[in-house]
Amino acid sequence: MTPDSKGRKSHRHLEMVAGVTMISFSAVWVKLVHVGPTTIGFYRMLFGALFLFLIVLFKRSRLWYGWQPFLLGTILGLLFAGDLTVWHRSILAVGPGLATVLGNFQVFILAAFGILILRERPGWKVFAAIPLAMLGLLLIVGPKWQNVDATYKLGILLGLATACFYASYVLVLKKLLSRSDAPPPLLNVTVSTFVTTVAIGLIALLQGESFAIPDTQNLLILIVYGLCGQVLGWLLITRSVSAIPASRVGLILLLQPTLAFVWDVLFFKRPTTELEGVGAVIALAAIYLGTPKTEPQNP
Repeated sequence: MTPDSKGRKSHRHLEMVAGVTMISFSAVWVKLVHVGPTTIGFYRMLFGALFLFLIVLFKRSRLWYGWQPFLLGTILGLLFAGDLTVWHRSILAVGPGLATVLGNFQVFILAAFGILILRERPGWKVFAAIPLAMLGLLLIVGPKWQNVDATYKLGILLGLATACFYASYVLVLKKLLSRSDAPPPLLNVTVSTFVTTVAIGLIALLQGESFAIPDTQNLLILIVYGLCGQVLGWLLITRSVSAIPASRVGLILLLQPTLAFVWDVLFFKRPTTELEGVGAVIALAAIYLGTPKTEPQNP
């Protein structure tokens, strides 16, 4: 390997770490901004959609690939609208760290789908990961379950619902990417982002949430959330993932829930016992073991 190729690989690693780190702050922005949880998702997608559309125009990308890819892209957008709607509420109820860890339990839903529906035969890692994940979750929330309020308990359930939406999103994305007429990733995420913006805006209206942004600080947070969480982080990961060995990709992606938990402790003073800390480590290890090496990522 030449020094130049080593340098390029190192650069791609740094790009991916930077992208995952940006995405790890997503739950932090949700916690900091003072608008309704569904409205937060609307503005994330709105600002993200505008940035993505500008990139597509700049690249002069082809926009139409047929009705079937468009329909699958629309389904992706609807699933992601559901994902954000429940995830943001989970963040506000149980904190950024635990909500993000719960959302990443999607790997076990995908594993169950593969085993039960597709008749796949996963390796020992998946079978080891599932009970480990349950043990980790039990250590985090089990000891205090009787003492927490209904909002916290609902937040746990919403975090697991996030995992269901996330897994469904990944399955539809795999279906789209397997097509010979699949649009490039940039256009896929642009279409799904616009659909999510419309869908989550309608959900906010039905829920009676206000779209008013109280001040400039909240506006800036929402813009940063849209730019980093929906555009820059995803683009950095996409640019770098093909140049990095699959085993390292899984390890780097694990930074997202790990850092989200760290930010929760550092920025929001999340009270964490030693038992909860052990549970978090076990759950994260289970997520890593259960993650398929070629799994497409949620934008």
